[in-house]
Amino acid sequence: MASIKKTVIVTGGAGLIGPSLIELLLEKYRVVSLDSYFIGSERNHIEGATYIKGHTKDIATLLANEKPSIIFHLGEYSRVEQSFKDIEFVWESNVAGTFRVLEYWRKLNQAGNECKLVYAGSSTKFADGGLGRDQSPYAWMKASNTELVSNYGDWFGLPFAITYFYNGYGPRELSEGPYASVMGIFKKKYAAGKPITVVAPGTQRRNFTHADDLARGLFMVGEKGQGDEYGLGSPESYSLLEIAQMFGGTIEMLPERKGNRMESVMDTSRAEKEFGWKPEHTVKEYIESLKHAR
Repeated sequence: MASIKKTVIVTGGAGLIGPSLIELLLEKYRVVSLDSYFIGSERNHIEGATYIKGHTKDIATLLANEKPSIIFHLGEYSRVEQSFKDIEFVWESNVAGTFRVLEYWRKLNQAGNECKLVYAGSSTKFADGGLGRDQSPYAWMKASNTELVSNYGDWFGLPFAITYFYNGYGPRELSEGPYASVMGIFKKKYAAGKPITVVAPGTQRRNFTHADDLARGLFMVGEKGQGDEYGLGSPESYSLLEIAQMFGGTIEMLPERKGNRMESVMDTSRAEKEFGWKPEHTVKEYIESLKHAR
């Protein structure tokens, strides 16, 4: 008789990274995704997972009958510059919504259902010598959430792990509209034969990391990680101008924007030491694959 699989919840399961994580999880777990589909898409659904549409503020109601062993909390607003225009929306998602996820997690454990929370933090917390955390509403709320998760763990004796992503990219990245990612914008411009637009000064450096590598790191942290400081990022750092030049063609510079950090300090040593995690993809290879597919 087959054993019953434990349940895992993935918030934001229909976005960029969630589907890659769900593919890994389904080998071992029953997976439930909670996504508002603000950026996520039904096109990103993975066969075998259960998908529920709704806001994380309503997690206790929407997932009242679930007893997960792990919650991977990826379902937050994730755009830096746009967060100045969307500050109320960012608050609802990244503060009000995340608070409800933490309360759901706390109450599960206090009811005797052992459940671990894996929080997807942002590398903006470490940008520009630590000043990055205050450079945008998004960065401040994400950094504050990492501290709240850690405090919840200490205050209530709850199991948790905190990861930090460095500039995810991959086939499911958003390429259109105000919430399109840098790589998504570059990709679409290149495919259309249009000049690639780079926000000035263009020297902003990023550690672009493939969604599959981030998902693999998340899976490892979910299985064995405990505590803070699980950085997940590619060791290769490129300026936005260098990334645009990899595509080739004409480059058009756009005016500088508020909140556009210059550089992050990356530390993936804990994930490497504990799990042997290292990225398997490079951004150069990804761009070359896009150029060959054109």
